[in-house]
Amino acid sequence: MKNEEFPCQEELKGTNKKLCAASSEDSSSRRETAIPHSSLKEKTARGLFWGGISNGVQQLLNLLFGIFLARLLTPDDYGMVAVLSIFSLVASSLQESGFTAALVNKKDAGHRDYNAVFWFNVGLGTCLYWLLFWASPFIARFYGNPELTPLARYSFLGFWVSSCGIAHNAYLFRHLMTRQKAIASMLSLFVSGCTGVTLAYCGFAYWGIATQTLVYISVQTACYWYFSPWRPTFRFDFSPLRQMFGFSFKLLLTNIFNHLNNNLLSIVLGKLYSEREVGYYSQGNKWSGMGQLCILGMINGVAQPVLAGVSDDAERQRRVFRKLLRFVAFVSFPALLGLALVAQELTVIAVTDKWLPSVPFLQMMCVSGAFVPIVGLYQQFIISQGRSDVFMWNIILSGLVLLACVLLAHPWGIKAIVWAYVVVCVGWLPVWHRLAWRGKGLSWWLALRDMAPYAVVSVGVMLITHILTVSVDNIYLRLSVKIAIAVLLYIGIMWVAGVSTLREAWSYFRKKQVV
Repeated sequence: MKNEEFPCQEELKGTNKKLCAASSEDSSSRRETAIPHSSLKEKTARGLFWGGISNGVQQLLNLLFGIFLARLLTPDDYGMVAVLSIFSLVASSLQESGFTAALVNKKDAGHRDYNAVFWFNVGLGTCLYWLLFWASPFIARFYGNPELTPLARYSFLGFWVSSCGIAHNAYLFRHLMTRQKAIASMLSLFVSGCTGVTLAYCGFAYWGIATQTLVYISVQTACYWYFSPWRPTFRFDFSPLRQMFGFSFKLLLTNIFNHLNNNLLSIVLGKLYSEREVGYYSQGNKWSGMGQLCILGMINGVAQPVLAGVSDDAERQRRVFRKLLRFVAFVSFPALLGLALVAQELTVIAVTDKWLPSVPFLQMMCVSGAFVPIVGLYQQFIISQGRSDVFMWNIILSGLVLLACVLLAHPWGIKAIVWAYVVVCVGWLPVWHRLAWRGKGLSWWLALRDMAPYAVVSVGVMLITHILTVSVDNIYLRLSVKIAIAVLLYIGIMWVAGVSTLREAWSYFRKKQVV
């Protein structure tokens, strides 16, 4: 492997913008403050650092609270909530309508833009909640479970609450205020986790999971308001939305289909199988998702603003993208494949052997999960180019292929369905590359050369670790030894190979520790 640089070493040129005075037409209008001038390397490293800290702590808290909940609740409880998740996600996409990305990409987003997005989100969120409130009995009838009606009406309150914080979240995202977003996420997760565990302990079953989600959204929205200096005003001028609508509408459709794709198995399995079987899949997918989100959240917090910031220089953008790609592969492959390696031990120790049937699902989803952050990087690149139409049609097409393959695999059982999903997700990566870099000077083989070494080393490390530990009988000792051997082997190989991604990441972390 060649020596590589930590993502984004070039400087981001530009000057600070100051808050503008309000015009005579609208004395309450305020212009936003642009991101302070600093090197692009420092911005990206700071964003990755806080994103990593935030997502690492979040997944640790998720793990701890998940352990308590899984011990207190049953697979049926998780299955009840899992079948409703897609409706909340689609409704959330409708209320957000792609305006977060549109505000980030807009050259001169000001108070009028944020204000228009805020009132649009709140109004649409209110309408959508009442629509789903009256549709809840039909949802319950579709799944053949009348208990879903009150649960759905309660759970759907969450996306209405989140509509009040979308504009503030966009402000924090546009200004790369990753530290503030990290604090908001960690605080909301801690408060909601404590709430969920307390309710589960008191016997509220799946109502505890639904309340946990609602509390998380409420605390996070309150934090966005606290950290963002922007405030809405009672002037209902929606004209700025027209300028963003072409871009945001495509992202809206994209996000809806993206949620459908990501939750396709929950929809199909919820219809074809029992709540218990869906619960096993949901638990395995949840644990895999923790690993994915830890990396994906770190990358998504900086990729789009950084790539958009160098969009005027094609060669520079290509170098930045490749460095980010190597960094994502460096982290993603060992993390997710390592999780698959310790899946059985981790499940039994953490949530007892009653969840053993979820282990195969966890391992399968880890295979596709290793590629999810890489796909996410390609998606952020396409969005940063303003090519929301390409993003939209590819998501729709991949969703149709996924649905067809999943239905074709149905006669062979639930595991065949999940494997079909995994194969399509991994196999679609070259399509993402083709659409993102067609005619832009980055070949698929060059990108593959950036990713493949980390994948090959990770697979080799996990195989060697499995062989060395297969004879260890004590489950606690086996888990500890697996983690120790895998971490030391992977870091050792990277260090001997002279991969500067590791060296520069370590140097940056040490600098933060000293500061």
